[in-house]
Amino acid sequence: MLNKIKETFCEKFGKDGEILTFFAPGRINLIGEHIDYNGGCVFPCALTIGTYGVVRKRNDKTIRCYSLNFEKEGIIETSIENLKKEDKDNWVNYVKSVIWAFEQKGYKIENGFDFVCYGTIPNGSGLSSSASLEILISKILIDLYNIDVNMVEASLISQFAENKFIGVNCGIMDQFAIAMGKKDNAIFLNTNTLDYKYAPVNLNGMKIVISNTNKKRELADSKYNERRSECESSLEIIKKTKNIDELADLSPSEFEEIKDVIQNETWVKRVKHVVYENDRTIKAYEYLQKGKIEEFGKLLNESHKSLKEDYEVTGVELDTLVEISWQQEGVIGSRMTGAGFGGCTVSIVKEDCVDNFIKNVGEKYKEKIGYDADFYVAEIGDAPKQI
Repeated sequence: MLNKIKETFCEKFGKDGEILTFFAPGRINLIGEHIDYNGGCVFPCALTIGTYGVVRKRNDKTIRCYSLNFEKEGIIETSIENLKKEDKDNWVNYVKSVIWAFEQKGYKIENGFDFVCYGTIPNGSGLSSSASLEILISKILIDLYNIDVNMVEASLISQFAENKFIGVNCGIMDQFAIAMGKKDNAIFLNTNTLDYKYAPVNLNGMKIVISNTNKKRELADSKYNERRSECESSLEIIKKTKNIDELADLSPSEFEEIKDVIQNETWVKRVKHVVYENDRTIKAYEYLQKGKIEEFGKLLNESHKSLKEDYEVTGVELDTLVEISWQQEGVIGSRMTGAGFGGCTVSIVKEDCVDNFIKNVGEKYKEKIGYDADFYVAEIGDAPKQI
């Protein structure tokens, strides 16, 4: 694939000058959903699928971009002197957003570049194709312009780009998990303090299977911002009676004591999800360290129920995939992962049951929903790198 990307680069932008090649992974979150913007703990890992980029620095201010995933868009040309979000620039707005964010943080980008990319993450899957591209561009800027920024800082700059330029109020998890990925390890991250620990993922004869609903996630961004707003409003109410900084500061018992002060039934459910999901994530990390895979799987199931009933971000496609998965032999846990309303589920499946799992779940999903799901046996990958 790399050769194809390089050949395309030379076709589109010529062979003269030094070209550099980069890769940034996608990510999947094992557990800890919709709590990274509430100061909670999350448990993601980087994947071996992700985004490849080939780049060459220019002597002027022009940026020319081409994606093998969006070939019909052709070459999209812009400039480092025109870093504004524009519909006509399509996916290149993500490229512009990161350059803009670096400049906002005081790092001057003097020259433009030519850029060809190809992503192996299915679009709309919820495996963070946008964050993968953002971190890829961050890594390119750091290496191309000798910027003194570590990858934790790069993740924060990329999150700032998505929040302030793209307009999606995401938390830090996606960018951090991609920037700090480590092969065969998940990352137990406190999103409030950014303290993190690597946790070796030893599933003792189990595999992580990602199932993609193939439903386009039209609702995800708008509902994401809506849920974030509901949580922020709830936090302001709770702060009047409880000395906390974030919703995830509450333990389940503390939540049960003070939940009546919220008074809005829907908001109570939102806060309940945040508090209990944070508690599940802490337990999940502990169980994985002790090799308690069955208990780990049960927490995944509880997480999905909470995301369906309390946070209301699942939808018929995700619920169908998960409920069929729960019925399969060798499955110890399954839940939606990502923003919701489409995208993917993550299941822990006994290795010798994986083939039957994919066959059975695929058939029953198509029977009910009317189109195919896609399946990937996940491999946990490394941080972004120059190849």
